[in-house]
Amino acid sequence: AVHHTGRAPIEAASMGLELAPDQIAFRCNLVTVGDDGTMLDFTGGHPDRELGRRAMEALQGELGGDVSFHPGVGFRHILVAPDAWLGATCIPPHDITGSPAVAPVGPGGPELCALMERSRAVLAGLPMEATQIWLWGQGRRPDLPAFRDHHGVEGGIVSAVDLVRGLGRLTGLDVVDVEGATAWYDTNYEGKRDAALAGLEAGADLYVIHVEASDEAGHAGDVDEKVRSLENWDRRILADLVVGLDGLGPWRMLILPDHATPLVKRTHTRDAVPYVAVDSARVGPGGRYTEAGVAHLEPEPGHGLLASLIGAS
Repeated sequence: AVHHTGRAPIEAASMGLELAPDQIAFRCNLVTVGDDGTMLDFTGGHPDRELGRRAMEALQGELGGDVSFHPGVGFRHILVAPDAWLGATCIPPHDITGSPAVAPVGPGGPELCALMERSRAVLAGLPMEATQIWLWGQGRRPDLPAFRDHHGVEGGIVSAVDLVRGLGRLTGLDVVDVEGATAWYDTNYEGKRDAALAGLEAGADLYVIHVEASDEAGHAGDVDEKVRSLENWDRRILADLVVGLDGLGPWRMLILPDHATPLVKRTHTRDAVPYVAVDSARVGPGGRYTEAGVAHLEPEPGHGLLASLIGAS
Protein backbone atom coordinates (compact mmCIF):
# COMPACT_ATOMS: atom_id res chain seq x y z
CA ALA A 1 0.00 0.00 0.00
CA VAL A 2 2.90 2.37 0.73
CA HIS A 3 5.81 1.33 -1.48
CA HIS A 4 4.61 -1.01 -4.25
CA THR A 5 4.84 0.31 -7.82
CA GLY A 6 4.78 -2.99 -9.72
CA ARG A 7 6.38 -6.41 -9.73
CA ALA A 8 8.78 -5.94 -12.64
CA PRO A 9 10.89 -3.08 -11.22
CA ILE A 10 11.61 -5.17 -8.13
CA GLU A 11 12.88 -7.97 -10.36
CA ALA A 12 14.86 -5.45 -12.41
CA ALA A 13 16.64 -4.37 -9.23
CA SER A 14 17.68 -7.98 -8.66
CA MET A 15 19.43 -7.90 -12.05
CA GLY A 16 21.20 -4.63 -11.23
CA LEU A 17 19.18 -2.65 -13.78
CA GLU A 18 18.92 1.09 -13.21
CA LEU A 19 15.72 2.66 -14.53
CA ALA A 20 15.86 6.24 -15.81
CA PRO A 21 13.06 8.63 -14.73
CA ASP A 22 11.35 8.15 -18.11
CA GLN A 23 11.62 4.35 -18.07
CA ILE A 24 9.56 1.55 -16.58
CA ALA A 25 10.13 -2.17 -16.31
CA PHE A 26 7.79 -4.93 -17.47
CA ARG A 27 7.93 -8.57 -16.52
CA CYS A 28 8.66 -10.40 -19.80
CA ASN A 29 7.49 -14.02 -19.56
CA LEU A 30 8.26 -16.62 -22.18
CA VAL A 31 4.84 -18.25 -22.67
CA THR A 32 3.11 -20.78 -24.89
CA VAL A 33 -0.08 -19.52 -26.52
CA GLY A 34 -2.07 -21.89 -28.73
CA ASP A 35 -3.21 -21.15 -32.26
CA ASP A 36 -6.69 -20.54 -30.86
CA GLY A 37 -5.36 -17.86 -28.49
CA THR A 38 -5.42 -20.00 -25.32
CA MET A 39 -2.70 -19.50 -22.68
CA LEU A 40 -1.39 -23.06 -22.64
CA ASP A 41 1.71 -22.61 -20.45
CA PHE A 42 2.75 -19.42 -18.64
CA THR A 43 6.26 -20.88 -18.23
CA GLY A 44 6.82 -21.53 -21.95
CA GLY A 45 7.93 -25.10 -21.28
CA HIS A 46 10.20 -23.88 -18.46
CA PRO A 47 13.38 -23.25 -20.50
CA ASP A 48 16.69 -23.47 -18.67
CA ARG A 49 18.74 -20.38 -17.88
CA GLU A 50 20.89 -20.64 -21.03
CA LEU A 51 17.95 -21.01 -23.42
CA GLY A 52 16.15 -18.13 -21.73
CA ARG A 53 19.26 -15.97 -22.16
CA ARG A 54 19.48 -16.88 -25.85
CA ALA A 55 15.84 -15.90 -26.30
CA MET A 56 16.38 -12.47 -24.76
CA GLU A 57 19.51 -11.87 -26.85
CA ALA A 58 17.60 -12.78 -30.01
CA LEU A 59 14.71 -10.49 -29.06
CA GLN A 60 17.11 -7.65 -28.28
CA GLY A 61 18.80 -8.10 -31.64
CA GLU A 62 15.55 -8.08 -33.61
CA LEU A 63 13.24 -5.85 -31.56
CA GLY A 64 15.50 -3.77 -29.28
CA GLY A 65 15.77 -0.01 -29.65
CA ASP A 66 13.12 2.02 -27.88
CA VAL A 67 12.84 -1.00 -25.59
CA SER A 68 15.46 -3.38 -24.21
CA PHE A 69 15.28 -7.06 -23.20
CA HIS A 70 17.19 -8.34 -20.17
CA PRO A 71 17.66 -12.03 -19.29
CA GLY A 72 16.54 -13.31 -15.93
CA VAL A 73 16.05 -16.96 -14.93
CA GLY A 74 14.18 -19.59 -16.95
CA PHE A 75 10.97 -18.08 -18.29
CA ARG A 76 11.16 -14.91 -16.15
CA HIS A 77 12.77 -11.89 -17.83
CA ILE A 78 12.54 -8.07 -17.96
CA LEU A 79 11.66 -5.52 -20.62
CA VAL A 80 12.61 -1.86 -20.08
CA ALA A 81 10.21 0.44 -21.94
CA PRO A 82 9.06 4.09 -22.13
CA ASP A 83 7.05 5.32 -19.15
CA ALA A 84 4.21 6.30 -21.51
CA TRP A 85 3.22 2.62 -21.40
CA LEU A 86 2.77 2.64 -17.61
CA GLY A 87 -1.02 2.92 -17.73
CA ALA A 88 -1.62 -0.26 -19.72
CA THR A 89 -3.84 -2.89 -18.12
CA CYS A 90 -1.98 -6.20 -18.29
CA ILE A 91 -3.12 -9.62 -17.08
CA PRO A 92 -0.56 -11.92 -15.41
CA PRO A 93 -0.22 -15.04 -17.58
CA HIS A 94 -0.46 -17.42 -14.61
CA ASP A 95 -3.97 -16.06 -13.94
CA ILE A 96 -5.29 -17.22 -17.32
CA THR A 97 -3.77 -20.67 -17.81
CA GLY A 98 -6.16 -22.68 -19.97
CA SER A 99 -8.17 -19.56 -20.79
CA PRO A 100 -8.12 -17.00 -23.61
CA ALA A 101 -4.95 -14.88 -23.50
CA VAL A 102 -6.35 -11.42 -22.71
CA ALA A 103 -4.14 -8.83 -24.41
CA PRO A 104 -3.03 -5.54 -22.76
CA VAL A 105 -5.35 -2.57 -23.19
CA GLY A 106 -5.23 1.13 -22.37
CA PRO A 107 -2.24 3.52 -22.69
CA GLY A 108 0.59 1.61 -24.34
CA GLY A 109 -1.65 -1.39 -24.99
CA PRO A 110 -1.34 -1.32 -28.79
CA GLU A 111 2.46 -1.01 -28.59
CA LEU A 112 2.67 -3.90 -26.14
CA CYS A 113 0.42 -6.09 -28.28
CA ALA A 114 2.51 -5.32 -31.35
CA LEU A 115 5.73 -6.21 -29.53
CA MET A 116 4.26 -9.46 -28.22
CA GLU A 117 3.06 -10.40 -31.70
CA ARG A 118 6.44 -9.60 -33.30
CA SER A 119 8.19 -11.78 -30.72
CA ARG A 120 6.53 -14.88 -32.19
CA ALA A 121 8.69 -14.87 -35.32
CA VAL A 122 11.87 -14.40 -33.25
CA LEU A 123 11.16 -17.26 -30.85
CA ALA A 124 10.10 -19.55 -33.70
CA GLY A 125 13.76 -19.77 -34.66
CA LEU A 126 14.81 -21.20 -31.28
CA PRO A 127 14.51 -24.79 -29.95
CA MET A 128 11.90 -23.97 -27.32
CA GLU A 129 8.24 -24.53 -26.51
CA ALA A 130 7.56 -20.84 -25.85
CA THR A 131 5.70 -19.17 -28.71
CA GLN A 132 5.92 -15.52 -27.63
CA ILE A 133 6.60 -13.08 -24.80
CA TRP A 134 3.94 -11.84 -22.38
CA LEU A 135 4.33 -8.40 -20.79
CA TRP A 136 2.86 -7.45 -17.40
CA GLY A 137 3.65 -6.23 -13.86
CA GLN A 138 5.00 -2.85 -14.97
CA GLY A 139 6.17 -0.03 -12.72
CA ARG A 140 8.85 2.48 -11.78
CA ARG A 141 11.68 1.68 -9.40
CA PRO A 142 10.32 1.73 -5.82
CA ASP A 143 12.02 3.52 -2.94
CA LEU A 144 12.17 1.09 -0.02
CA PRO A 145 13.57 1.76 3.47
CA ALA A 146 16.70 -0.13 4.46
CA PHE A 147 15.94 -3.33 6.37
CA ARG A 148 18.42 -2.51 9.12
CA ASP A 149 16.89 0.92 9.63
CA HIS A 150 13.32 -0.38 9.65
CA HIS A 151 13.85 -3.49 11.82
CA GLY A 152 17.08 -2.74 13.64
CA VAL A 153 18.83 -5.97 12.61
CA GLU A 154 21.16 -7.16 9.87
CA GLY A 155 19.72 -9.79 7.55
CA GLY A 156 20.32 -11.94 4.51
CA ILE A 157 18.19 -13.78 1.98
CA VAL A 158 18.60 -16.74 -0.35
CA SER A 159 16.23 -17.28 -3.28
CA ALA A 160 16.35 -18.11 -6.99
CA VAL A 161 13.36 -15.85 -7.79
CA ASP A 162 14.22 -12.35 -8.99
CA LEU A 163 11.17 -10.84 -7.29
CA VAL A 164 12.36 -12.03 -3.89
CA ARG A 165 16.00 -11.25 -4.59
CA GLY A 166 15.01 -7.77 -5.78
CA LEU A 167 13.22 -7.06 -2.50
CA GLY A 168 16.42 -8.06 -0.75
CA ARG A 169 18.60 -5.76 -2.85
CA LEU A 170 16.21 -2.82 -2.55
CA THR A 171 16.19 -3.11 1.25
CA GLY A 172 19.91 -3.75 1.70
CA LEU A 173 19.77 -7.41 2.68
CA ASP A 174 22.71 -9.68 1.87
CA VAL A 175 21.50 -11.53 -1.25
CA VAL A 176 23.37 -14.81 -1.66
CA ASP A 177 23.80 -16.83 -4.86
CA VAL A 178 23.56 -20.60 -4.42
CA GLU A 179 24.76 -22.96 -7.13
CA GLY A 180 21.93 -25.15 -8.35
CA ALA A 181 19.16 -22.84 -7.11
CA THR A 182 16.68 -22.98 -10.00
CA ALA A 183 13.27 -21.73 -8.76
CA TRP A 184 11.94 -25.11 -9.92
CA TYR A 185 11.36 -28.59 -8.50
CA ASP A 186 15.04 -29.48 -8.84
CA THR A 187 16.36 -26.58 -6.77
CA ASN A 188 19.25 -26.98 -4.34
CA TYR A 189 17.46 -27.22 -0.99
CA GLU A 190 20.58 -28.13 0.97
CA GLY A 191 22.55 -25.26 -0.56
CA LYS A 192 19.96 -22.74 0.60
CA ARG A 193 19.93 -24.24 4.10
CA ASP A 194 23.71 -24.12 4.33
CA ALA A 195 23.85 -20.55 3.02
CA ALA A 196 21.50 -19.42 5.78
CA LEU A 197 23.47 -21.18 8.48
CA ALA A 198 26.73 -19.71 7.15
CA GLY A 199 25.23 -16.23 7.11
CA LEU A 200 23.95 -16.52 10.67
CA GLU A 201 27.28 -17.90 11.86
CA ALA A 202 29.03 -14.96 10.18
CA GLY A 203 26.97 -12.48 12.19
CA ALA A 204 23.60 -11.96 10.50
CA ASP A 205 20.72 -11.56 12.94
CA LEU A 206 18.08 -12.93 10.56
CA TYR A 207 18.03 -15.01 7.39
CA VAL A 208 15.27 -15.66 4.88
CA ILE A 209 15.16 -18.96 2.96
CA HIS A 210 12.77 -18.93 0.00
CA VAL A 211 11.84 -21.95 -2.12
CA GLU A 212 9.56 -21.60 -5.16
CA ALA A 213 8.86 -25.29 -5.87
CA SER A 214 5.51 -25.59 -4.06
CA ASP A 215 4.17 -22.48 -5.83
CA GLU A 216 5.17 -23.84 -9.23
CA ALA A 217 3.45 -27.13 -8.40
CA GLY A 218 0.31 -25.21 -7.45
CA HIS A 219 0.32 -23.36 -10.77
CA ALA A 220 0.79 -26.67 -12.59
CA GLY A 221 -2.01 -28.36 -10.65
CA ASP A 222 0.49 -31.11 -9.80
CA VAL A 223 -0.42 -32.60 -6.43
CA ASP A 224 2.49 -35.06 -6.39
CA GLU A 225 5.09 -32.34 -6.89
CA LYS A 226 3.44 -30.10 -4.31
CA VAL A 227 3.55 -32.86 -1.72
CA ARG A 228 7.14 -33.65 -2.68
CA SER A 229 8.22 -30.01 -2.33
CA LEU A 230 6.79 -29.84 1.19
CA GLU A 231 8.47 -33.11 2.10
CA ASN A 232 11.73 -31.68 0.76
CA TRP A 233 11.34 -28.71 3.10
CA ASP A 234 11.08 -31.13 6.04
CA ARG A 235 13.78 -33.55 4.95
CA ARG A 236 16.31 -31.38 3.13
CA ILE A 237 16.06 -28.04 4.95
CA LEU A 238 14.40 -28.15 8.36
CA ALA A 239 15.91 -31.32 9.79
CA ASP A 240 19.54 -30.20 9.61
CA LEU A 241 18.68 -26.51 9.87
CA VAL A 242 17.36 -27.00 13.39
CA VAL A 243 20.47 -28.96 14.36
CA GLY A 244 22.65 -26.17 12.98
CA LEU A 245 20.68 -23.46 14.75
CA ASP A 246 20.94 -25.31 18.07
CA GLY A 247 24.71 -25.08 17.68
CA LEU A 248 24.52 -21.28 17.35
CA GLY A 249 22.47 -20.63 20.49
CA PRO A 250 18.83 -19.68 21.12
CA TRP A 251 16.85 -19.07 17.95
CA ARG A 252 13.42 -18.23 16.58
CA MET A 253 11.86 -19.34 13.32
CA LEU A 254 8.84 -18.30 11.28
CA ILE A 255 7.60 -20.64 8.53
CA LEU A 256 4.85 -19.79 6.04
CA PRO A 257 3.88 -19.59 2.37
CA ASP A 258 4.08 -16.05 0.97
CA HIS A 259 0.64 -16.61 -0.61
CA ALA A 260 -1.84 -19.32 -1.48
CA THR A 261 -1.70 -21.16 -4.83
CA PRO A 262 -4.49 -23.75 -4.64
CA LEU A 263 -4.05 -26.78 -6.88
CA VAL A 264 -7.65 -26.62 -8.06
CA LYS A 265 -7.36 -22.98 -9.15
CA ARG A 266 -3.72 -23.06 -10.35
CA THR A 267 -3.22 -19.37 -9.55
CA HIS A 268 -2.68 -17.09 -6.56
CA THR A 269 -5.61 -16.30 -4.27
CA ARG A 270 -6.11 -13.92 -1.35
CA ASP A 271 -6.84 -16.74 1.09
CA ALA A 272 -5.11 -16.53 4.46
CA VAL A 273 -2.15 -18.89 4.78
CA PRO A 274 -1.07 -20.82 7.89
CA TYR A 275 2.16 -19.96 9.67
CA VAL A 276 4.14 -21.48 12.51
CA ALA A 277 6.38 -19.54 14.92
CA VAL A 278 8.94 -21.41 17.01
CA ASP A 279 11.18 -20.20 19.86
CA SER A 280 13.89 -22.63 20.94
CA ALA A 281 13.86 -21.17 24.47
CA ARG A 282 10.14 -21.70 25.03
CA VAL A 283 8.40 -25.03 25.48
CA GLY A 284 4.66 -25.32 25.07
CA PRO A 285 1.84 -27.01 23.19
CA GLY A 286 1.90 -26.82 19.43
CA GLY A 287 -0.87 -26.72 16.86
CA ARG A 288 -1.85 -27.99 13.44
CA TYR A 289 0.13 -26.30 10.68
CA THR A 290 -2.58 -26.58 8.03
CA GLU A 291 -5.25 -24.30 6.61
CA ALA A 292 -7.92 -26.28 8.45
CA GLY A 293 -5.91 -26.26 11.66
CA VAL A 294 -5.88 -22.46 11.87
CA ALA A 295 -9.29 -21.74 10.33
CA HIS A 296 -10.71 -20.73 13.72
CA LEU A 297 -8.09 -17.98 14.20
CA GLU A 298 -8.32 -14.36 13.09
CA PRO A 299 -5.88 -13.65 10.22
CA GLU A 300 -2.91 -11.40 10.96
CA PRO A 301 -1.53 -8.85 8.48
CA GLY A 302 1.40 -10.47 6.71
CA HIS A 303 3.54 -7.35 6.87
CA GLY A 304 3.49 -7.43 10.67
CA LEU A 305 4.71 -10.98 11.17
CA LEU A 306 8.40 -10.26 10.71
CA ALA A 307 8.32 -7.47 13.28
CA SER A 308 6.57 -9.88 15.67
CA LEU A 309 9.31 -12.45 15.13
CA ILE A 310 12.12 -9.97 15.72
CA GLY A 311 10.42 -8.27 18.68
CA ALA A 312 9.06 -11.39 20.37
CA SER A 313 10.01 -11.86 24.01
